[in-house]
Amino acid sequence: MHSDNVKIFSGSSNPKLAERICKELGQPLGQIKLSRFKSGEIYCLYEETIRNCDVFLVQTFSHPINEHMMELLVMMDAAKRASARTINLVIPYYGYSRQERKAAPREPISAKLVADLFSAAGATRVVTIDLHAPAIQGFFNIPVDHLTALDLISDCIKKKNLPNPIIVSPDAGRATTAEKMANILDAPFAMMIKKRPEHNESVITHVIGDVVGRTPIIIEDLIDTGTTIVNVVESLKERGAHDVYICATHPVFSGPALQRLDHPSIKEVIITDSIAIPEGHSDKFNVLSVAPLLSDAIRIINDGGSLSSLFKYGGV
Repeated sequence: MHSDNVKIFSGSSNPKLAERICKELGQPLGQIKLSRFKSGEIYCLYEETIRNCDVFLVQTFSHPINEHMMELLVMMDAAKRASARTINLVIPYYGYSRQERKAAPREPISAKLVADLFSAAGATRVVTIDLHAPAIQGFFNIPVDHLTALDLISDCIKKKNLPNPIIVSPDAGRATTAEKMANILDAPFAMMIKKRPEHNESVITHVIGDVVGRTPIIIEDLIDTGTTIVNVVESLKERGAHDVYICATHPVFSGPALQRLDHPSIKEVIITDSIAIPEGHSDKFNVLSVAPLLSDAIRIINDGGSLSSLFKYGGV
């Protein structure tokens, strides 16, 4: 695809992913200047015309998340004032998605707040991958194309021909995804029951399913500090499971997550490049690119086709 009316620009969160997307499309990456004033204020300047163009802004919510979110809002405002025809947000990892409901009195629903900010700033469409809660799509009054990396990850696992695999959901929230992956791989699935005394902390209380002598494949939407994953791995090992494979779409990786995941009982960590991870990581990490998935979505949106063709095993 090469169209003078389609312009793709990258924020500073994951420029390599934006470059891969453009390479897949045969489209040049748009020229944009992003800088900071001494006070920390963000400045944006499009260095090419975008009048009457369909603009795609690629920005994921990696650390520092608030900085990248504000940068995207500034990019949107500049595009709107430069008379872009549409402003399409390509947000592989939608941050604040874990705050999608009130779990206690006087809490915010921050995922809705972010949706309102994007709508108010002029977004006409959002493209994202594996939301923490699919219901977040309903927080927007504009189209949301919710893609999934489950097909990509499942195909990667299939090629390994693992002995006695069992798909493991680390909590009740991932049970539907685990069941879907179990059906794809024709394998049983198990589920962990946990409680959270604090944010980014968890305690495994029960394991539902027989994991003795099996190769666990843990499926998650994101890995943040790695604490939960390591607790799940150690609980599975205590119950007689083999070494574990970890699958997650979004490598948020806060704090010492990389060191925690270099665990002797973790065989491999399969993630995507929805968020850029530091160089020099462990050989256990297998990074799959979502650039073909996102480029196909952009092509279909531009052509007015159906995104259902992107779901090999069914949508999310």
